[in-house]
Amino acid sequence: MQFPKILMRWYSVNKRSLPWRETTNPYHIWLSEIILQQTQVTQGLPYYQTFLAQYPTVFDLAESKESAVLKLWQGLGYYSRARNLHTTAKYIVNELNGVFPNNYKDLLKLKGVGDYTASAIASICFNNVTAVVDGNVYRVLSRYFAIETPINTTIGAKEFKALAQELIDNDNPALFNQAIMEFGARQCRPKNPDCSVCPLQEGCLALGTNKIDMLPVKLKAAKVKKKHFNFLVFISNDGKTVLEQRKDKGIWQNLYQFPLIETVKAINVPQLKVLLNTHDLLKNKTFDIALYNKDTIVHKLSHQHLYTKFWIVKVDDLGSKGIFTKDIHQYAVPVLIGNFIEAFNF
Repeated sequence: MQFPKILMRWYSVNKRSLPWRETTNPYHIWLSEIILQQTQVTQGLPYYQTFLAQYPTVFDLAESKESAVLKLWQGLGYYSRARNLHTTAKYIVNELNGVFPNNYKDLLKLKGVGDYTASAIASICFNNVTAVVDGNVYRVLSRYFAIETPINTTIGAKEFKALAQELIDNDNPALFNQAIMEFGARQCRPKNPDCSVCPLQEGCLALGTNKIDMLPVKLKAAKVKKKHFNFLVFISNDGKTVLEQRKDKGIWQNLYQFPLIETVKAINVPQLKVLLNTHDLLKNKTFDIALYNKDTIVHKLSHQHLYTKFWIVKVDDLGSKGIFTKDIHQYAVPVLIGNFIEAFNF
């Protein structure tokens, strides 16, 4: 079949020059793949370069503190990736003597490494004949073969994986995998692909049946939850504020934030004062409240939308819980909090 050869020929001419394509070092490939999960190349590239500069080897990453890794990751989102990155680095160093597994099956055992990442590392670093399937691959295959099986189902995942595995070039698995992903990213784009210059146009079933815009098929996700967050930005007379570390499991686990009051709907100053009268930091104290952002900030996550207000709470002192505002940039925070910190300019 000409499909793999056409893709690899296209790739040889059209591939972007990216640093992780100049190496087969498994640490570099693993790092790039974790960063590029849920992240565009243009956004992920500077993080990749910064991480390698800070942690040149997996040993350096393993020796770091999780808080430092989270701080470096700040702005990329999906922070479980950073936590898994750090956990896996320590496992590779402490349990595997710093040597990455050299096959798909064992790579899959690493925390934070799924089918796609294991396939990418195995093929690129160790020439394993195992096909990658990511969003780009789903799009290329679903269009070329006019497959209408929803990609976000178990059946769909198995069907596309089997097809990709059937198509992969056994002699050049790394080249094929990188070619089909790049083709999906640059040529077979999600919207308005230029099919007139596509080297696969003659055999593309979706193009022949005018279904390019209908594929791939994806089942609708569950309804996004709506939450109201009220962050309390304490300011004391001696220049201190309060940050709290989130311990509950979730995307912001172990990150820092201002004390939070979550409500079922938007609240005003009088309603907030009632809630603050029993707050641990404000018992028997005089305080003033002012709303910082006139317009509610809507922070959109994949599964929920956070309708956010930042309340400035001025108080005489904060006791032992306060930190000096000049030190606030040392803490790893979610991008929502980070944006406020930069705008408020403590």
